[in-house]
Amino acid sequence: MATAAVKIPRSNHGIPGSHMIVQANLPVAPPKATESVDPQSIATGWVDTFNALLNDDSIAIEKLFIKDSYWRDLLCSSWDYHTHHGLLKISSALKSQNKQCRLRSLEIDESSEIKKPSVCDIDFNGEIKGVQAFLTVKTDVGSGRGLVKLVPDTTDAASWKAFTLFTTLEELKGHEESICARRPTGVDHGAHPGRLNWQQRRDREANCEAPFDPAVLIIGAGQGGLTVAARLKQLGVPTLIIDRNARIGDNWRNRYHQLVLHDSVWYDHLPYLNVFTPKDKLAEWFEIYAKALELNVWTKTNLTDSSWDASKRQWTLTLEREIGEKKETRTLHPRHVIQATGHSGEPYFPSHIKGLDNFKGDRLVHSAQFTGPETNAKGKRAVIVGCCNSAHDIAQDYYEHGYDVTMVQRSSTLVVTCDSLIDVDMKGTYSEDGPPVEDADILNMSDPNPVAARLKVDANREINRRDATLLRALMAAGFALDSGPDCSGIFMKYLHRGGGYYIDVGASQLIADGKIKIKQGQEIERVNGHSLTFKDGSELEADEIVFATGYQNMRETARKIFGNELADKVKDVWGFDEEGETRTMWRRTGHPGFWFFGGNLALCRFFSRLLALQIKGMEVGLMKYEDD
Repeated sequence: MATAAVKIPRSNHGIPGSHMIVQANLPVAPPKATESVDPQSIATGWVDTFNALLNDDSIAIEKLFIKDSYWRDLLCSSWDYHTHHGLLKISSALKSQNKQCRLRSLEIDESSEIKKPSVCDIDFNGEIKGVQAFLTVKTDVGSGRGLVKLVPDTTDAASWKAFTLFTTLEELKGHEESICARRPTGVDHGAHPGRLNWQQRRDREANCEAPFDPAVLIIGAGQGGLTVAARLKQLGVPTLIIDRNARIGDNWRNRYHQLVLHDSVWYDHLPYLNVFTPKDKLAEWFEIYAKALELNVWTKTNLTDSSWDASKRQWTLTLEREIGEKKETRTLHPRHVIQATGHSGEPYFPSHIKGLDNFKGDRLVHSAQFTGPETNAKGKRAVIVGCCNSAHDIAQDYYEHGYDVTMVQRSSTLVVTCDSLIDVDMKGTYSEDGPPVEDADILNMSDPNPVAARLKVDANREINRRDATLLRALMAAGFALDSGPDCSGIFMKYLHRGGGYYIDVGASQLIADGKIKIKQGQEIERVNGHSLTFKDGSELEADEIVFATGYQNMRETARKIFGNELADKVKDVWGFDEEGETRTMWRRTGHPGFWFFGGNLALCRFFSRLLALQIKGMEVGLMKYEDD
């Protein structure tokens, strides 16, 4: 007998090839297990046993980790990102570490009060208690940081074992960042006939004049390109950024008029700025950042030809650059190319829809080309196809300019209010009363994605409880809602598929009040002269149509820039691999000398260091592209 196909909820749909996260089972802690405990002695005892295990295979892994445990490692035990789940895989990882990048020891980090061992919540609701300790990590090639969460053994409350261990590399021995005591002096004192001043030296480097020869070329001067360029500069890796736009920040500056970051200032780490940063202010900040950090950026520059020499391990790149009224062609030979064109790639425009060329209204564009509504447009009819962040922002902008507005929602959308996201999901980590951002990043990244997904289920339940009135009103207006993959909320949906959500800044109430109308659950059959016809035969009149239909995979942007040979060799970007780590981004892509880099500001801040360390490791011979 044939088995009926299982229908997968739309909220679980991800990028093709992405693995679905299997949510972790949270440990069971004995009642009152953390009463009258000494976190310091518990953490110290565990670290001592772990360090002994690194040099003594006879010590059983069961002494250190519970059965259903996780070790998330970023470059400390190998030159890749891994989440090891369960005793067998953790034990195997410890015994088969790459000789060039293996753990030497862990130590308790007591450099600040927040880092010292303490009682912590293992679950979101605070019903399961454990002991948490920040760590310093030593490896054969450098050092890093980490965090361990310990829980009492269910059969022996005096024995404490790891539920999660997190380790991440932060610097390479002998190749540390040029900060603190290693800060550049900025001048070479003494008599040096014919020496150049700072401005002359800066001009030569910015123009890639000898002896400056970039080892890395970055395509894209957004948050991804700028952050990884800054990290590489601190590691002494010569780097050039190119961008086709006229100014740094134009990738934000040229977007729709009312765009404001939906993530808070604490998460994005922009001290002294507004809680939510407007796009134009962010663009100005990017320009200032690049200049202050002396990053080498060529704007109005396009890559016109490229080839990779496998024997020399270097690229031959032809660049066409506009300088004032002139154009120049330059050929460079970097060893690495980083595509930092945005994690979502090229705009996805549904060109398969019939009749697009027949539209006779005032505007039909993708949201990436939408700059803003017309003034004095009262009574005009605007249709936005799509129902996520950009679609909502554009719909609200249209409404505020007097348009009759309809959003076409074809499936479902996760909606969360800004206040609930800040007060529930980020409270105590990325907030005004939270720890320094470097420590917040460790706390955030220390939960392996299967654990994070489980914790987010409870967080999302609390968010929905707080937003219940608004969510009920949206459903009453015909708006379809979801709670992310397996109800794990907004951040897991972002990592799983790169979109499908809206952080509410006002448009949801307009929908609930009927001021923005919803056309739900129908695909477009064709575009007519002044309307859209849907699969069910219904018709929707329109003077302007904006397709907020998302973006293609970064791999397709690579195909457009570098051609099919490279695009077919690299792996798909975003979504999860079989261990629950993000695929291909910030790590080796499958093509030597080629990297993808992108994500929101927080992800760029954190992973820029890790990508820079991989490139520096290759440049100084600590690793090869083929290393595990």
